[in-house]
Amino acid sequence: MDYSRLIPIIRRLALEAGDRIMEVYSGPDFEVKSKSDASPVTIADEAADAIISAGLRAEFPEVVLITEEQAASHALTAQTFLIVDPLDGTKEFVQRRGDFTVNIAYVENGVPVRSVVYAPAQGRLFYTREDGVAVEETGAMDKAVVGAQVVISVTKPDNAALMVVASKSHRDAATDDYIAKYSVKDMTSAGSSLKFCLVATGEADLYPRLGRTMEWDTAAGDAILRGAGGQVVRFDDHTPLAYGKAGWDNPFFIAFAPGVVLKA
Repeated sequence: MDYSRLIPIIRRLALEAGDRIMEVYSGPDFEVKSKSDASPVTIADEAADAIISAGLRAEFPEVVLITEEQAASHALTAQTFLIVDPLDGTKEFVQRRGDFTVNIAYVENGVPVRSVVYAPAQGRLFYTREDGVAVEETGAMDKAVVGAQVVISVTKPDNAALMVVASKSHRDAATDDYIAKYSVKDMTSAGSSLKFCLVATGEADLYPRLGRTMEWDTAAGDAILRGAGGQVVRFDDHTPLAYGKAGWDNPFFIAFAPGVVLKA
C-alpha cells in the first residue's frame, strides 16, 4: 500500500461522510431502524457507508473492503484489508450526544497500521500520517487542503492516580469491577472510538472494554493509539489484539498507555 496516497484519500472520505452525517444530525427527526443484531441504524449510517465504500472501491479496487453496514456479505476472513465503521456510536447519534465518529482503517497482516477517526459534531479529526505517527488536525478541515497538525502522544501514567475512560452506552458492572482494581484519579465516559483517541492524546491512561465489539468498531482507533505510542491487548492474556478474525468479533480488550500496570 502506498501510504502517501492512502492517507489523503481516507481523510477526504471521512470529511465527506461527516458532512452528510451532520446534515441528518442537524435536521428534523429521522427514522431509527434495527439491524438483525438489534443494534440501531439510521439513514446517516447508510449514506456515510455509501460515500466511503464508493470512494475506497474506486481508489483501491484490489484491496478487500469490510464495512459494518455490509457485514452480512463478509463471510471470508482476510489479513490485509480496509475496514470501515461509517458511523460509530449510533446510539450517541440518535440521542444527539455528539460523540460519534467516522472510522476508516487499513489493516496489514492482521495489524491496523493506518487510519482516520473523525468526530464531526465535536470538530475533532485524528489520523495517522504516512509514516504512522498519529496527529490531530486543527483548523477548517478543508477536504482539499490539510490544516495544521499536532502530533499526539500518550502520557506517562501515574499508577497511583490513573485517568480512566469507559464506554458511555455499554458500561456495566463487570467493567466497574475491573476498574475498581486500579487507583483511579478520575473517570470520564465517551462514546465510539473517541475513547481510543482520548488515550492517544494523553487525556486518559486506560480504556478497558469488557463487552462485545466488532473489528470495525476498534481498528481505526487502535491504529491511532498505536501511532501515539499506546497499546491495545486482549483482556484474557494481554497479547496484542489481532484483526482478520472469523466473524470479525473482538474479544474483550484493554487500551492503555505503556506504563500502566495491567491487572488480571
